[in-house]
Amino acid sequence: MPTYAIITDSDASLPDAIASQHHIRQVPISVHFGDEVLLTNIDINDQQLFDRVDREGVLPTTSAPSPGAFVEAFQEAFESGADAVICFTVSSEVSATYSAAVSARNIHADRDITVVDTRTLSMGQGFMVMAAAEAAASGATKEEILAVAEAVRDHSHLFAALSTLKYLAMSGRVGHLAAGMANLLNVKPILSVQDGKLDLLERVRTQRKAWARVIDLIQDAAAGKRIERLSILHVRAPEQAAQFSDLLCGKLACPEGVLTAELTPGLSVHSGAGLVGAAFITSR
Repeated sequence: MPTYAIITDSDASLPDAIASQHHIRQVPISVHFGDEVLLTNIDINDQQLFDRVDREGVLPTTSAPSPGAFVEAFQEAFESGADAVICFTVSSEVSATYSAAVSARNIHADRDITVVDTRTLSMGQGFMVMAAAEAAASGATKEEILAVAEAVRDHSHLFAALSTLKYLAMSGRVGHLAAGMANLLNVKPILSVQDGKLDLLERVRTQRKAWARVIDLIQDAAAGKRIERLSILHVRAPEQAAQFSDLLCGKLACPEGVLTAELTPGLSVHSGAGLVGAAFITSR
């Protein structure tokens, strides 16, 4: 029976401890401050990213890993004893990461490598990868591993609230005047994953109402089902994430082992600091 290595990219938002526990390699998304290139979770994290953004007043850009980065990850997996690789990438709707991984697979055309476009992101992607790694460790076949991961994706949900439109205004995603008015009115956008992208779902005034609305959305999505896995997400907001977790788990039955995860710079540069929310998997 072949041994499968599970590989993903840093947009999966997997905490390092979880990735290490499941022997999951994460290929880093690049962050560019001008000509300076920093690798997610190696050279820069969310805290460092927004400390610098606030200091310099400029948002960086991001880019997908190069095919060479995936070639290196695949080669390391084979050299470590894997017979085959399954690579799960962030949604092709938000990044060229999938294309880079496919190019790397073609370079290793003589090897058993499967590349999967997860069509999701953050811990929606992370939970798929975790489930795949658990299935691989239990001796599942490739088809079984892929089926398990697909089932997780089909039952995954993500809802989050922004604390400010400041960073979206800096990115040009909303006009500066609109952002200023929204902040004056204390509008908090609520985001969700739709069609493989992190998109605006609705707008709510005040943080308290935004968090309450996110919890309502989670309860609606989980109605009549069990939440099997849950991760609290945040961007440079660990204390707020803990408060939100307490509120959420006071309203519905949370599973054991709730994770807390940073969104990570490849994604957080597009949402801005202060985001708080949850990604979760419901029962079938």
